[in-house]
Amino acid sequence: MRRAPEEKQRDPERTKARILQAALEEFAAKGFAGARVGEIAARAGVNKQLISYYFGGKEGLYQALNARWHVEESTFADPASELAELVAGYVRANSSRRDYGRLMLWQGLTDDGPPDPAFVADVRRDLEHLRRRQQDGEFPADLDPGAVLVALFSMAAAGITFPQLIRAVWDDDPASPEFAERYAREIRKLVGHLRTVPAP
Repeated sequence: MRRAPEEKQRDPERTKARILQAALEEFAAKGFAGARVGEIAARAGVNKQLISYYFGGKEGLYQALNARWHVEESTFADPASELAELVAGYVRANSSRRDYGRLMLWQGLTDDGPPDPAFVADVRRDLEHLRRRQQDGEFPADLDPGAVLVALFSMAAAGITFPQLIRAVWDDDPASPEFAERYAREIRKLVGHLRTVPAP
């Protein structure tokens, strides 16, 4: 494979990481439709042809960011932990990785096409895990696991979706680690109260 001209002077992995970070910031600020490859290249300090060389363009960048999120998710979302702790982990992650949350918000606000099959598969897996948790008594049997999943997802993202509400309720910066820890603690308690059998 022939090397791109700029690659000779750069560490390819570091360059790719810089491009991905620039893409994350651009997508978070403007959404997929509004983001421009030229702007991403300028943020990353590279020629935009290098983006095509590494990622095949804007769609490839977006997919690479989704893959990177899954890798990061595995560092804080332990499926073996109790549901209350799992949701608290997502609260903290949404606070420290706000650009990923904004990316998802843009997708929800602007995308009226069919859902991404990989995203649907992930959600269906999460739903199956929730059903098993329900059978184990982590939340009441009369609750629809789908509704529980949507509610938990929404609660975990509240610091991104409703920053004005956070400021009004607590006079707190929703991007601060202090808010994330306070809110994660309260969400952990709230979800823990759903448990119908004592924790082992």
